[in-house]
Amino acid sequence: MDQGNTAFLLIMAALVLLMTPGLAFFYGGLVKAKSVISMMMMSFGAIGLIGVLWVLYGYAIAFPGADGLVPPWSIDWSALGLSSLLETPEDAAYPPLAFVAFQATFAIITVALISGAIADRAKFGAWMIFAGVWATLVYFPVASWVFNFGLADDGSFAYGGWTTYGMQEFFGVGVLDFAGGTAVHINAGAAALALALVLGKRVGFQKGAHVPHNPPFVLLGAGLLWFGWFGFNAGSELAADGTAAVAWINTLAAPAAALLAWLVVEKIRDGKPTSVGAASGAVAGLVAITPACAFVTPSWAIVLGIIAGAVCALAIDLKFKWGFDDSLDVVGIHLVGGLIGTLYLGFFANGTGLIYSGDATQLLVQAIAALSVLVYSFVLAYAIGWIIQKTIGFRVKNEDEIAGIDTIVHGEEGYKLETV
Repeated sequence: MDQGNTAFLLIMAALVLLMTPGLAFFYGGLVKAKSVISMMMMSFGAIGLIGVLWVLYGYAIAFPGADGLVPPWSIDWSALGLSSLLETPEDAAYPPLAFVAFQATFAIITVALISGAIADRAKFGAWMIFAGVWATLVYFPVASWVFNFGLADDGSFAYGGWTTYGMQEFFGVGVLDFAGGTAVHINAGAAALALALVLGKRVGFQKGAHVPHNPPFVLLGAGLLWFGWFGFNAGSELAADGTAAVAWINTLAAPAAALLAWLVVEKIRDGKPTSVGAASGAVAGLVAITPACAFVTPSWAIVLGIIAGAVCALAIDLKFKWGFDDSLDVVGIHLVGGLIGTLYLGFFANGTGLIYSGDATQLLVQAIAALSVLVYSFVLAYAIGWIIQKTIGFRVKNEDEIAGIDTIVHGEEGYKLETV
């Protein structure tokens, strides 16, 4: 066992877990002051629920193992409860449970991302039910499609899900998604759009009606997300090597460029660059570079960041034009950013991208995977959310939304001002 790689992987897992509390601050600062507890609790609720489900059966669904093509929805019964993974094979690079831990943090953050679309108006209990069902029916299987693959000695796929092994067998190349552009961001963004449609608009929804109550929280959250994202991307190499270093530097370059691009768009459009815009731009760049971080040069990572920052800054206004209330712009940043990063590889991926190979096959494969995950997640998320809304109710009453759901749902206030 390589103790260096084991330490690397465990540290990277801890960094990725920190992203979910960071997301709680990022989202918490964006909502109204009387919804901050509710917003942050949805992220912490995801840590508790998905952490338990991952140990019980989530890993067994996401990584069932196989020889050749893994069925789109399968399970490794021996891995339930992880009892079969306690011992480390002598020739293993790291303990199996280190990989389990790393992937658990991906499942947690993916579910938590969705919550931003339903801020200010969702019941906590209904959210927890949705989170558990969606993770089981959507995230765990999709993770298997994308992340559950093994390589032969010659670098070809030995087994994997249909987006990797299946595409490789049919098209000659598999989907490129180093750290989760499809499985994490497109997946969560599509589900967020579905829930926003199910729950409907907030009271008084219109442009400028809902402003962030605490920009310093937003900046703190973005900083924690960026810090943890180095574990998200570099850690996906599962080894402290040159590829991890490339992923790390691209995780610096792309969001830095996206931050600047977002601010330029804000300055041109609104006359002033904002702190919330800087934070949102950085996150948009992080989203876009996630699938591409190990497959593009640092220069192309900067170009990707510029594109993602500018396009996502414009995309967040689509909700006002199209009439859906994605409260915290999960669609505009994660769905759009994930699509940009995933499709970008079709053009600029080292070796197989269109500009290098003159062949559009990689672009076709990227598009098929992105669209498939988008449709699958959207349809199931809409169905799950609709059933919850029609049975126990997903949305709070309008009067409770106006009064503030922190006290209604949790019996707490984010800010208690005492007068002397």
